[in-house]
Amino acid sequence: MTEEPNETRLKIKKRILIESLVAFFILISPFVFKLHEYISNDPEATINFLGITIDKNGFPNINVYVWFLLGKLVPLYLLLIWFFSCRHWWYHIILIPILMYAFQIFEGVVSDDKYIDTENILWLLPFCMIVVPVVYFIRIKLYDKHVNGIDLEAMEAELTVLKKKQAARSDNKKLDKFISSETANNSSSDHQSTSDVTDPKLATGNIESTFKQVQDRVNNWLHLNF
Repeated sequence: MTEEPNETRLKIKKRILIESLVAFFILISPFVFKLHEYISNDPEATINFLGITIDKNGFPNINVYVWFLLGKLVPLYLLLIWFFSCRHWWYHIILIPILMYAFQIFEGVVSDDKYIDTENILWLLPFCMIVVPVVYFIRIKLYDKHVNGIDLEAMEAELTVLKKKQAARSDNKKLDKFISSETANNSSSDHQSTSDVTDPKLATGNIESTFKQVQDRVNNWLHLNF
């Protein structure tokens, strides 16, 4: 009995901790974006971060390069927080701007071209072809259910119930036919067994009395002759 309350408390503590971290990262997002102001404008300056050397990577200086990266990273992690915390039916559509910023960061870090933010739309097209139909399909189901009042699941359940009722009715009809045929057979046999009672000419008692009368007459006739 004591384990369930403890597990519930642990879940609540974990949830509060995660939500606090999320709120903290949202709170500091403007300050994270302003970090580029504390980086040197020297064209030859570099940054060592966790053993990784970061240079200007084709930008005029490292200050501009970090400004570019932060301008993509901050919206990216805010969109990720929104995607994982959103409970609306259309939350899948948030994947498109997430992928856009991710491709822009990838192009700015890896690509050696002088121009950036040029081909990421072409990279997004395959993902849009998957995400958009999924969201549109969900929207159609919700629109039919809540606006038009068409609940496909309820309709399928009603059709299943109707099919079961029809099957039960057909079974009942077969049973009724069987019972009626058996009743007809029994009534015909009863009629034959009671024909002796209903027909005075064929009744067993009448036949026996007639036979006795004939026998008595024959005895009387023989008695008179002998």
